Amino acid sequence: SIIMQSISSIMTVGLNFILSLPTAISVYGVYYKLQTFVFMPIFGLTNAMVPIVAYNFGARKPARIQKCIVLSCICAFLFMLCGFAVFQITPELLLAMFHPTDTFLSMGSQALRIISWGFPIASFCVVLSAVFQALGIGLYATIVSLARQLLVLLPVAYLLSLSNRLELVWWSFPVAELVCIIVT
Repeated sequence: SIIMQSISSIMTVGLNFILSLPTAISVYGVYYKLQTFVFMPIFGLTNAMVPIVAYNFGARKPARIQKCIVLSCICAFLFMLCGFAVFQITPELLLAMFHPTDTFLSMGSQALRIISWGFPIASFCVVLSAVFQALGIGLYATIVSLARQLLVLLPVAYLLSLSNRLELVWWSFPVAELVCIIVT
């Protein structure tokens, strides 16, 4: 549990180091705030799903487990698809809440559009990670979170930063989600 709580903090410190430009760091901070509105309902969904899956696992009712997982994946995917659409269509509107400069708005719009490509994939990663917790194999859930946020994201972001093209660094997020779904 401690590891799971510290992962996002370590990721933020690592990304701040990799991004290094004050405006890019600010864009990441704003993205992080905005993505919370997309991810938080998924976390709520998985918090509701875990006891249902765990109960039915104990009751040896695999059909119910499968139904719960499928419905959770569908709901999470649809919600993340909506988040993806909002980030693709209205990034300027989202960023306007933070009184951006022209540079920040340009950089931020690009970041939101690129990073949000990972949202639909993340829906499955988050739900399936919660399934591991429900089945009593929390170590797998920890491995998935570590892979998604640290072991893949930070090295890929660093390698892409060597190109000196910030837009490539933002692609590390969808890449990490792709690797995460493969690991999951």
